[in-house]
Amino acid sequence: MLSMALAALDATIVSTAVPQIVGDLGGFSVFSWLFSGYLLAVTVTLPVYGKLSDAFGRKPVLVAGSVLFLVGSLLCATAWSMAALIAFRVIQGLGGGAIQGTVQTLAADLYPLKERPKIQAKLSTVWATSAIAGPAFGGVLAAYADWRWIFLINLPIGALALWLIVRHLHEPRREPAPRPRIDWAGALAVFACGGVLLTALVQGGVAWDWLSAPSIALFSTGLVLIAVVMAVERRAAEPIIPGWVWRRRTIAAVNLACGALGLLMVAPTVFLPTYAQAVLGLAPIAAGFVFSVWTLSWSLSAALSQHVYRRIGFRNTAMIGIGTATVILLAFPFLPYPGEPWQPTLLMLLLGGALGLFQLPLLVGVQSSVGWAERGTATASVLFCRQTGQTVGAALFGAIANGVLATRLGGAGDLDSVTRALDQPAGVPEELRHAVAEAVHAVYLGAAVAAGLAFLVLLFVAPRRFPVLTEDEGTQDTEGTGVIEPSPAPRGAP
Repeated sequence: MLSMALAALDATIVSTAVPQIVGDLGGFSVFSWLFSGYLLAVTVTLPVYGKLSDAFGRKPVLVAGSVLFLVGSLLCATAWSMAALIAFRVIQGLGGGAIQGTVQTLAADLYPLKERPKIQAKLSTVWATSAIAGPAFGGVLAAYADWRWIFLINLPIGALALWLIVRHLHEPRREPAPRPRIDWAGALAVFACGGVLLTALVQGGVAWDWLSAPSIALFSTGLVLIAVVMAVERRAAEPIIPGWVWRRRTIAAVNLACGALGLLMVAPTVFLPTYAQAVLGLAPIAAGFVFSVWTLSWSLSAALSQHVYRRIGFRNTAMIGIGTATVILLAFPFLPYPGEPWQPTLLMLLLGGALGLFQLPLLVGVQSSVGWAERGTATASVLFCRQTGQTVGAALFGAIANGVLATRLGGAGDLDSVTRALDQPAGVPEELRHAVAEAVHAVYLGAAVAAGLAFLVLLFVAPRRFPVLTEDEGTQDTEGTGVIEPSPAPRGAP
């Protein structure tokens, strides 16, 4: 949980210090790469770390990733320019990818099936706490100390986490296996392909037009690299992204569904704070509360989800959650204008509860369908698809919002103009408030479509009963046939 806190806090604490960072280092035109660079590094390395953890064990990968993250944090605190800070943020992301994937995999390794929801829910509370405490903590450090402390604060937390991991994490002894052959060529190809395509998605419509030469060049290069990845992985003895991830219905369906989850998450995480400030007229702290309540209900719902899926199965529970989420997202455009703050807050509270029923059963279901030697790869593929969905969603919904604003304001508006208006003493003009409301409503409709697609994937692609592996016998049982047989706790587990 302490290791996960490093990645979770980093996702929220940096945003509050951007004005101070830009004021000190300059580089306003490229500051978005503080987030994009970190996101790129985390996303494209998840499959690599998943495969490495299956080959060498979770502990060495987690230790190496934590050390790399702390080195990146220390370098960020010493950055002398925006370019240097962005480069060091990428180093942080290289460590963050190891932390996110490996911690989730360890939760399945160390706890039997009946206890996994509890530990996964506790991990979710780390993100919920960070969503609330991160912005406030970052604002205090930036206002009363120095922005460099938002990176230095990682060092004592990370040092304690590393000490606990090295001293107390004991993985179960396993039969000696032949020395694994790591597909380094595939890892490099995946990193290059993911980096190029995600750069095109993150910067398209922001740094350059979608149909401009840079955008076309990046997408064309990405398509070529996809072919390279497929050729390299087909010839590799132990590929980084093995074909079985997509040939097994359970994992393929969950990957697609979680990609749609990443898409729909963009609506509340990116656009709701702007809506709360521009349309409802709330201060930044109050707007943050409207957004953050969903993390609280998400964690609670995830913790209670085991009582549902142990009765009706992983798939049915997830379908109830995403079906409910679809209805909630469709309800958002029908909120009155300008409305009261409690109305979107209530919807967010309900949305978090619905998504808690959706995500955790799918993750636990996938982890329970594979053995130890495949669990890291399977978990990383789920997280990779969700991260990719968020990146695609940010680009797609950003284009939709800008299009609605431009149409509503006669071609003279975009999200940047809204951000600038929020800083003006006179407040947001009424015409712009209406335009923002319509733009965010369009984004939520798009999110509802993504949720509907996830529902259809579970309905038509996912098997009705997820296979549950009983590792002691090397056989498979099927969940939902009365009682789900939990995997026994491995030797050495707490």
